[in-house]
Amino acid sequence: MNHKLLIRLISVLLPFAVFGLYVMPKFTTSVDFLPLLNACINGTVFFILIFAVVAIKKGNRELHKKLMYSAVGLSIVFLVFYVFHHATHDTVSFGGEGLIKKVYYFILITHIVLAIVIVPMVLISLSRAMQEKFTQHKKIARITMPLWMYVSLTGVLVYLMIAPYYPY
Repeated sequence: MNHKLLIRLISVLLPFAVFGLYVMPKFTTSVDFLPLLNACINGTVFFILIFAVVAIKKGNRELHKKLMYSAVGLSIVFLVFYVFHHATHDTVSFGGEGLIKKVYYFILITHIVLAIVIVPMVLISLSRAMQEKFTQHKKIARITMPLWMYVSLTGVLVYLMIAPYYPY
């Protein structure tokens, strides 16, 4: 099965949909724990990715496959919760000053840019693995994996840095 059209659609539409969350009117809800939950999901994905790399390096393809499906599944759950949270809550501004503010925005901007970049990379990598095109899968996975790990880890860091400024 050729997944190229679906990958292109998701990769183009998803960033626009997420951007729309920041400009649309907010729905009212009292579900305030989602940022923490999303940070936990990001942290879990980070460690799953580490275990997946170790598994494939040891030649355990079946464990690697299960871990990668878990990472993709959790990332989808993260995205659903992220959309719900940003559809119901205003954006929180970082309140730090000086060097920490520059560090925060560096981490945030690289996190956002690479989160957009890795979506098609993860989908292409997954598609190639599912089609058992392992040579092609390996080529993109070597680039995708460290970027995905960075995005997962910086998602946790962004949460930890912004959490003191949440009004809830």
